[in-house]
Amino acid sequence: MEIFKEYFWAFLVGGILCAIGQVLIDYTKLTPARILVSYVVAGVILGGIGVYEPLVKLAGGGATVPLTGFGYLLAKGVKEAVAEKGLLGILTGGFTSASAGIAAAIFFGFLVALIFKPKDKA
Repeated sequence: MEIFKEYFWAFLVGGILCAIGQVLIDYTKLTPARILVSYVVAGVILGGIGVYEPLVKLAGGGATVPLTGFGYLLAKGVKEAVAEKGLLGILTGGFTSASAGIAAAIFFGFLVALIFKPKDKA
């Protein structure tokens, strides 16, 4: 029964984050790119001040999969690197913590580009 509770919270939190993005697309003049960047920045800010951590513990993938989770990951990496290496960690922490996800995105993007033939937009 515990697993259904985890799924519920992941679905609810992830759904709310996606619904907020959809409302921003529908009712503002913000471009999708600006909304995505805003999500990452919000994740960094909320992760930096410690507000996003309880949400990650509650919702798991529902909080870490959206772009706010990427921002949270960057902030968490910087915090850990600063604690370990001092001020140099500000420059290296985000890259270290997000390197696996970024490398996977580049690899799979390249793989898909090899498989499918791009088409010009009409």
